[in-house]
Amino acid sequence: MNSVSSLRRSSPAVKWTVGYLIVWSVLLIEIRTLQIVSNWGHLALGLLSLPIVVYWLKNASRDESQMRLQRCVIGTLAFVVWWQLMLVLLDTLVLDTARANAARWGTAGLFFIGLLWVVWGIERASVYYQQVGSGRTRGSDPVPPIWNPLNLDASFYAIQWLPPRPLPILRYLSQPRNPNVLPHGQRSRKLDQSFLALLTYTFSFLMLALLFSQIGGCREIYEMPAGGGEQKQLAQVVKIKKVIRKKYIINPLSSIIFAVPPIDDVQLELTEITKHAYQIGQGEGKGAGFSGGTFRGKVRFIRLEYSGGDWDQDYGVGGDLNMLLEYGIRTQHKVAERTESRTIGQLANFPLGKSPPLVYMTGQQNISLSNSEVKTLREYLTEKHGMLFGDNGGSRHFHNQFLSMMNRVLPNVRPVPIPLDDVIHRIPYQIPYLPYVAPHGGKEALGWYKDGRWLAYYHPGDIGDAWSDGHAGVSADIWESCYRIGTNVTFYAHSEYSKWLDAQNKD
Repeated sequence: MNSVSSLRRSSPAVKWTVGYLIVWSVLLIEIRTLQIVSNWGHLALGLLSLPIVVYWLKNASRDESQMRLQRCVIGTLAFVVWWQLMLVLLDTLVLDTARANAARWGTAGLFFIGLLWVVWGIERASVYYQQVGSGRTRGSDPVPPIWNPLNLDASFYAIQWLPPRPLPILRYLSQPRNPNVLPHGQRSRKLDQSFLALLTYTFSFLMLALLFSQIGGCREIYEMPAGGGEQKQLAQVVKIKKVIRKKYIINPLSSIIFAVPPIDDVQLELTEITKHAYQIGQGEGKGAGFSGGTFRGKVRFIRLEYSGGDWDQDYGVGGDLNMLLEYGIRTQHKVAERTESRTIGQLANFPLGKSPPLVYMTGQQNISLSNSEVKTLREYLTEKHGMLFGDNGGSRHFHNQFLSMMNRVLPNVRPVPIPLDDVIHRIPYQIPYLPYVAPHGGKEALGWYKDGRWLAYYHPGDIGDAWSDGHAGVSADIWESCYRIGTNVTFYAHSEYSKWLDAQNKD
């Protein structure tokens, strides 16, 4: 009677707990796919697990063995939930290195916790089948072979495969349902069972981890901010301001000598200012943005990770983020709160029509790409209508490495100097000269042009240093022009992508 009443009392708690785990699982998939709910929403949901864990620990079974089992179950679920909660918190605080370490060690911890549960389950099952087998009576009829891997009496345990013996194997091929024709060695059946369990669990864990990563990867999308506007230069407006001078009345009989004022009583003061005479964007939508964008879209700054060199030079806060914030201020487009990085292989995770219009790549050492990465980058530039913004971070060697990489990625497209009167140097800012911190790869911007657009823009003079805090010590004119080039290239890539999306929708 007490157990029945206890079950009735705990029934609402079970329902709430199961409901919580379902909602948490849905949001776990959401944060890797749609990313509509903010990180703060995920953090709030994760913190709700604290009172649930405390409740179940206080109301555990009084039976010692059952209490131990319940606490292990609670601890396992709490580990998974709190591990993901920590990842979201570190992501919110923009602690990328700590987040990567937490993800790595958390995955290892989850593997070993799961392995312990597998060992426990197999041990319980083996004891069960051993008890069942001990009470089984055998008559004159032959006992059929046992195929259950949880049962130590399974016929395939302790089979001696090495060295191979052709005759028993041929017999087995003629009688596949009877493994007893194969020679059995003196190995421990328990050892064989443990090895099979470890192999099966490891393979299953890796496949599930790969599947989970692909769920996030396949559904990773990039959306531009919705809106519209014109693709024109920022207007230079000249205002004329009238300044009325004070008039002085001079007494010619006075002993005080006054300087005679100029004949002109009115001075025309010319003041040049820059303002947005129109919305910067593409299309006919409302607000500054792109007709191919969405209401939740934002302009993001994505840097490419690659092997062989220092891909993370001036990465994140104090570098890329400065450029991203400047772009938002200058164009009034919605921008992301932080910059990001992706491996070249991860570009394949973005679907057609939801890929980044622009990715950034810099460094000063080697660039080492596999054939698969070369193919992925080529597909991104040509089929997904993306654009690569390359920046020489500080050496002639990187210049040669970048050109060599592009020869592999676009073997049929040759780089050409981009003239200053090209649209990418005129909108939204007119660039009268190419600014640079140091001409590591020359004094001209190079581009790869195909199908009526620039697929890649290469800046030879470390433009990323000019974006960073301190601006590498260059003058204000230089770093201001570097911000303008960054704005132009980013805007060009997004406007061309928006036009392509509009054309796809019309077709």
